[in-house]
Amino acid sequence: MGSGRQVDHPVEGGEDAHPSDSPPDDGTGGDRTPAPLWDVDDTVPGHSPLNADDLPDGVVVADARGRVVLYNAQAAQLTGTASTAALGRDFRAALPLVGADGNDWWEASDPYGGDRGRTRQTERALYLPDDREILVAARYVRARPGGDLIRLVVTLRDASTRAERSRADLVSEVAHELRSPLTSVKGFTSTLLTKWERLTDKQKLFMLETVNADADRVTRLIHDLLDVSRIESGRIEVRRQVVDVTEAARRVVAGRVAAGESEERFRVETRQGLPQMWLDPDKIGQILSNLVENGVRHGAGTVSVVIEPCEGGAAVSVRDEGQGIAPETIPRVFRQFWRSKRRSGTGLGLFIVKGLVEAHGGTITVGRAPSGGAEFRFTMPAGTPEFV
Repeated sequence: MGSGRQVDHPVEGGEDAHPSDSPPDDGTGGDRTPAPLWDVDDTVPGHSPLNADDLPDGVVVADARGRVVLYNAQAAQLTGTASTAALGRDFRAALPLVGADGNDWWEASDPYGGDRGRTRQTERALYLPDDREILVAARYVRARPGGDLIRLVVTLRDASTRAERSRADLVSEVAHELRSPLTSVKGFTSTLLTKWERLTDKQKLFMLETVNADADRVTRLIHDLLDVSRIESGRIEVRRQVVDVTEAARRVVAGRVAAGESEERFRVETRQGLPQMWLDPDKIGQILSNLVENGVRHGAGTVSVVIEPCEGGAAVSVRDEGQGIAPETIPRVFRQFWRSKRRSGTGLGLFIVKGLVEAHGGTITVGRAPSGGAEFRFTMPAGTPEFV
């Protein structure tokens, strides 16, 4: 394993060299000794020079030519590549990374040839060649603002730390979501018990209706949490039967209208050629209900449900006419507890939708609707059982 060693001069030539014919110039020549990552006065009694292996995270540093000049022990442990095998190699060969879409991360981010205004990459989950997940962040050190990259500093962390943080966030968010309705229930029931004789019938009805609504809110949260648990543990059961997706969408809309929404706000459109769909009717209803509710709550204008055939199954698009979703927030939409600026709802609905769609073998994406609002589009395979 590695010992956080640095190489003074990158190895010249070889197939691992950075592919640029004219490597970035840091102003001092391409082969200068890398600047130290820190300065410590080792003349002070009790102090000794810091070593990269003292750091709790993996650290990989590449010089102006893209050659690895530092690869500490934690990086070696996380990646399974010894520092002796990484030092002097091109950073892409020493630390191959793949994004969630399966594409080469270094090709996509292009540290040396991309936007010169960048100074860092925020931490994100990437994958090693053996499909292990790892948390990666990067710092771009430039000779001057907007100048050439003279040093690429990459930090690596075990993805299990993210899972621990997610569990802590889950507990915190659940406690927050439960506090408000339970406080209301406790307050109104106490008032009813102690002041029943002094309250008017109108006051009693208001308090009982509020308690009932808050109890429903807690029940929905508990059901959502159970769904999240099943999705994360892979225990979602799909009980397939023939489902009329158009009729399922109409039932969802009818429920919204019965609850007081205007019928004019909804439109269900079906294209010809839909195959027979074998799906779980309850889960399809839940998917459609969550997406329509999302369009009503966060969008504007007409909420449209468009159902059309696609290769091997059907595609369903739920569109609104609101402001849409900002491009920079799209990667976060399907995360647990993601919310828009309005911060309404529990923030679990879209995470659950994605899990239920994928449990059917489908996919879901979000983009801009033709009308300018948000469009959630999911595809489902027909799912015909083998015995049919």
